[in-house]
Amino acid sequence: MIRALMFILPLALTIYAFIDCLNTPEDEAKHLPKVVWVIIILLFWIVGPIVWFAAGKMRRPPVGGRTPSEWHRNHRHEWVAPDDNPEFLSSLREENKKDEALLKDWEADLRRREEELKRREQGEEKDKGQS
Repeated sequence: MIRALMFILPLALTIYAFIDCLNTPEDEAKHLPKVVWVIIILLFWIVGPIVWFAAGKMRRPPVGGRTPSEWHRNHRHEWVAPDDNPEFLSSLREENKKDEALLKDWEADLRRREEELKRREQGEEKDKGQS
């Protein structure tokens, strides 16, 4: 039982530290970038999680107030669904107008080419009939 615990406890600690590191905002990771912390946790799977918990993450807000990520979480603009967002809908209308104009130009060009092909075919048939 103790042998299993000696393997399971560091593994569980590593998994917990890894997930905690991934969920931590970049501005709350101390001393090193978050990617480096992930590598340290995974490479040194016995010591890495302990170092992460001890020195890698801000655990308390600074003396002056909140951490930057807490401020951003509280001051976000409320998300609006695309079908309720008038700016998005107007941009769709503008894109639709551009697409319709391109489609009309393409259709006109296609008609012109078809007419040219018909004229060429009629001209070749007349040439064959005269020969």
